[in-house]
Amino acid sequence: MNDREIIDLYWKRDESAIQESDKKYGKYCYYIAVNILNNNEDSEECVNDTYIKAWNAIPPNKPNKLSVFLGKITRNNALDIVEKKSAKKRCENTYTLVIDELHDCIPSPNSTEKVADNSQLAEFLNTFLKNLSDENRIIFLQRYWYIMSVKEIAKINEFTESKVKMSLMRTREKLREFLEKEGVEI
Repeated sequence: MNDREIIDLYWKRDESAIQESDKKYGKYCYYIAVNILNNNEDSEECVNDTYIKAWNAIPPNKPNKLSVFLGKITRNNALDIVEKKSAKKRCENTYTLVIDELHDCIPSPNSTEKVADNSQLAEFLNTFLKNLSDENRIIFLQRYWYIMSVKEIAKINEFTESKVKMSLMRTREKLREFLEKEGVEI
């Protein structure tokens, strides 16, 4: 079943939309969740919550790409779970390591008022990403969007871990410089 047909099922309030979404994108959503959560049970719950949120969001939304729509919901759900668990106990996982890595190249909480809104920051990030080489963009997104470990990125792309680390370090530095040029206080 294609995306358009699945979205139509959501619009018709046909519960088979959830089953069809899971058939087509269940593994994709699970992959996103488990990379962030590092826990099978939490990841399964996260994916189930994704379908509930998609059910509640379609309609009124009519996503152009269902995979992106579900992936974004899954990622946000997983990050919410990490935040809740981290509030209870400060756990060291890939997510917290990634956030620590980005600390020196993203706006500080005090400077977010100076960025008109999150959409402006997103626009800056999109412009930055478009100007990266394909290789650096893929590595950057695998690390900071999909929350993959350096080891996984190296294996998937057939790079050495040191090459991945170097690429990430240089790209973070370029991001910091780019945002500062745009007037974003780091």
